[in-house]
Amino acid sequence: MTRPTKPATAQATGEAGPREAGPAEAGPSLLYLLKRTELVVRARLEELVRPAGITALQYTALTVLERHDGISAAQLARDSFVTAQSMADMVRALEARELIRREPNPHNRREKILLLTEAGRDLLTAYAEPARHLEHRMLQDLTPQEVTHFRDALKSAHRALS
Repeated sequence: MTRPTKPATAQATGEAGPREAGPAEAGPSLLYLLKRTELVVRARLEELVRPAGITALQYTALTVLERHDGISAAQLARDSFVTAQSMADMVRALEARELIRREPNPHNRREKILLLTEAGRDLLTAYAEPARHLEHRMLQDLTPQEVTHFRDALKSAHRALS
């Protein structure tokens, strides 16, 4: 007697959490494992940046600005994986802390661009090493070659779904 399986859509979205291993695989779905890893990384990052009085999402936004200073709030929201409304609240909070500033876009007078302040750069400098240590901790059981393959696989998976 065969057991009923979950609908393919539930498996594809990972909504059902870990699923039974099929004949060709063992263990929970990759979607589940990726989400579980994301959640633990976010929790550890929250613990790490809490003393600075910012959230993991705010830290992520600051690191995006570090790489792409002078972008719009809409672009920062997309690159930081948050909604435009969440980003509006985050921009206000980061601006109040004087970690970022808004300036008119020289190419579009109706738009403002976001820039890191010196205080924002200092905060990122202070947390660069602890963040690297967190990443190292996550990857400590992998060889350098496995880390390269892991990074490439994540980039490839992102491209495939974008």
